[in-house]
Amino acid sequence: MHNYTREDILRLVEEEDVAFIRLQFTDIFGAMKNMAVTVSQLEKALDNRCMFDVSSLEGLSGEEDSDMYLYPDLSTFEIFPWRPQQGKVARLICDVYRTDGTPYEVDPRYVLKRAIAHAAELGYTLNAGPECEFFLFHTDDDGLPTTLTHERGGYFDVGPVDFGENARRDMVLTLEDMGFEITSSHHEIAPAQHEIDFRYDEALVTADNLMTFKMVVKTIAKRHGLHATFMPKPKIETYGSGMHINLSLSRDGVNTFQSENDPNGLSKEGYYFIGGLMKHMKAITCITNPTVNSYKRFVPGYEAPVYMGWSSKTRGPLIRVPSGRGENTRIELRSPDATANPYLALAVLLMAGLDGIENQIMPPDCIDENIQKMSPERRAELGVQELPRSIKEAIEELEKDELILEVLGQDLAHKIIKAQKKEYKAYCMQVTDWEIENYLYKM
Repeated sequence: MHNYTREDILRLVEEEDVAFIRLQFTDIFGAMKNMAVTVSQLEKALDNRCMFDVSSLEGLSGEEDSDMYLYPDLSTFEIFPWRPQQGKVARLICDVYRTDGTPYEVDPRYVLKRAIAHAAELGYTLNAGPECEFFLFHTDDDGLPTTLTHERGGYFDVGPVDFGENARRDMVLTLEDMGFEITSSHHEIAPAQHEIDFRYDEALVTADNLMTFKMVVKTIAKRHGLHATFMPKPKIETYGSGMHINLSLSRDGVNTFQSENDPNGLSKEGYYFIGGLMKHMKAITCITNPTVNSYKRFVPGYEAPVYMGWSSKTRGPLIRVPSGRGENTRIELRSPDATANPYLALAVLLMAGLDGIENQIMPPDCIDENIQKMSPERRAELGVQELPRSIKEAIEELEKDELILEVLGQDLAHKIIKAQKKEYKAYCMQVTDWEIENYLYKM
């Protein structure tokens, strides 16, 4: 994040020979969109005078007031390292505003900003650090993505077994050129699966970084003749891709989750935050796991959490308290995947955690044994609940949770629910290869 002024950007554009500026924003489904302008239009863009029509965007058709303005966030100015060195391309991440100068309530970035402002009123700042997994697959002769790979690499393998090592290295170097602090990168469990982690930051910066991260990974993969996908479960017979999110709250620069005297290293606020997450988790799952495919990752035996529990000792629960203590104290939510809109995901997680703090909601007792391997009777004895097992179940939970609906806002919540119901209905109407294989010859 940079503290650029308007004059700084105009100077950098001239000094660096920038020819195009992409004005980026994120739609309600977490897809990056942009409008490109030439340098001749930059001052107009910096004056918040670039208008666009939202009515053709999926999920936003039918808007009565469809003309919106893009307001660039000057701190997000970056030059793309992979573009030509003459006539470079830069970007600015934008907020969406109505023609009357008010924020567009459906803009996901605004939803997160609103949650951050509420936290600030209580004296808190949310810090978040994601762990993004993705697959690198071959493309076909037309350059279209497949789910094919010749690789058989596994967890932490190195080249030549790790076929994606060179692509992953270039991704890391490109991200660092764009100001990321990369903390680690490695091959994941499944063949062709990878993970790159970058340093935690304040919530809005992290959400912006996630959008940039996915763009960079896909762009560099394509330059290597590969397709990068963040699809949660692209292949049924192996592990899926998640996006664990590490969370902590600070007040006046001090981590409020830390405690020297607690066996789990957690303060009361840390426990309450977990309590709020647990209370609202079923509804939250509709936002952190927003696709039909997300729920195919929630299968016992593939490490993704299925049951709702937390622990500071085991690695497989829904919520884990990692071993780092003191200023490094944090909680790790293991259910999200990278199809989530990062702005909405962090907004609902923050507000659920704050609900726990404001109402002093203690979580259930920690469970320091493998929930996945417990008998149903043992889980019932402990009162362990399941996460929603389909987008349909998650939608139903969202519709019942007044707090999460309020965080999203009535209009945005309605649009999300409507779109997800439509997607689920379309999915249910499909005739799959599995059905043809198992029924066609019998019936």
